[in-house]
Amino acid sequence: MQASTTQLFDFLYFLDNNEFYLIEIKRNDLGDYAPVSEKFQWLKISKLNHLSSRLTFRSMDSSQEIEERYFEEGFLKFNSDTGTFIEKYNSAQHLLVNRSSEQLPEELNKQISELLTAHA
Repeated sequence: MQASTTQLFDFLYFLDNNEFYLIEIKRNDLGDYAPVSEKFQWLKISKLNHLSSRLTFRSMDSSQEIEERYFEEGFLKFNSDTGTFIEKYNSAQHLLVNRSSEQLPEELNKQISELLTAHA
């Protein structure tokens, strides 16, 4: 995993498919005593209409090869190459490509920065 840094945030994980981006960020604009749930956030951003939603993190499991994240909205399981996001109640399954070793696209970087600034 190769994190990318901006002044406002670092991205820790970056997965996508034809429909949306799924990104974990660490905010750099919050103080040392900010809640962990505010510092670390998972965002789901539509590629079609650019709407974004913040996933509600519940828990995680991690091994050398597989990462798992549990959200109120669903479940994410991924390795260094691919992943699957399963929406709550198994209403949909989305195959993803893990692009965490790549640079975040500039347009997406700008969109996340604007989103964080708007909610500051």
